[in-house]
Amino acid sequence: MAESMIKILIENYLTELSGLRRLSQNTLSAYKRDLCEFQEFLTLYELADYSKITEKHVKKYLLFLNEKELSKTSISRRLSTVRGLFKYLARNEHVEDNPFSDVKNPKTKRKLPETLSSDSFNEISKILDEEGNNGKSILVKAVFELLYGCALRVSEVCDLSKNDIDINTQTVRVKGKGSKVRIVPLGSKSKIILEEYLRKRIQIEETSALFITSKNKRIQPRLVQRWANKYLSLVTDIEKKSPHVLRHAAATHMLDNGADIMAVKEILGHENLSTTQIYTHVSVERLKKTYKTAHPKS
Repeated sequence: MAESMIKILIENYLTELSGLRRLSQNTLSAYKRDLCEFQEFLTLYELADYSKITEKHVKKYLLFLNEKELSKTSISRRLSTVRGLFKYLARNEHVEDNPFSDVKNPKTKRKLPETLSSDSFNEISKILDEEGNNGKSILVKAVFELLYGCALRVSEVCDLSKNDIDINTQTVRVKGKGSKVRIVPLGSKSKIILEEYLRKRIQIEETSALFITSKNKRIQPRLVQRWANKYLSLVTDIEKKSPHVLRHAAATHMLDNGADIMAVKEILGHENLSTTQIYTHVSVERLKKTYKTAHPKS
């Protein structure tokens, strides 16, 4: 199997991922980087045939990754990518066995996401109100309201169209990861702020985008990230000041207030319950912190 053939197989695998699993462009780019790095390893050890890779080579690949001083999370992601490639190769009879099938990812301690108190979010709303009733402040406020009020990802908010909002039924149609569509409830307070934004929004027929800039262009995640960093810096000292913090906060606050975890999973658009369960740990840690600071027996 020549090196050019290896490149073709990698491209075919990425094409399959794009078509069948409908992964985002960012995820596909990460897969491609991981596989190019794996190809770098193959070249280093003069391996030009996937079928010749043995358990010995797998151990060398692990050593190759460790020498790069990567984190356990980064190594796990690379192993998952290569494991997936070999599943594809075995399924299409390019190799007989998957030498990576029994390789375990390094154990990592999952870091609890940083979150925000509801008081801090309300403080951001007050700051935006004090900035005046201008188009930009109302836009930022409406975007933040959907990030927190509907627990949306920043990409989901930016991709929303006017037709995705149903004010009458108070629902939002969201296209999530893998182009999966879900319906998320729109709270009464969020509805009021969104209606205010829609009244002020310039009616441009050429664009179906819900959130647009002063130049009538759809907002982009990078712009929302700048807004999040600016306003979160004014109300909190958490390390990571990103739009995702508002989504983390929404999930945590719902569970803090007794929400059913399966319902939260559906609102967040998580595929696996284990992803949602991380927020139960956040809630427990918040309870512990409250207990330690407030209980006389702590």
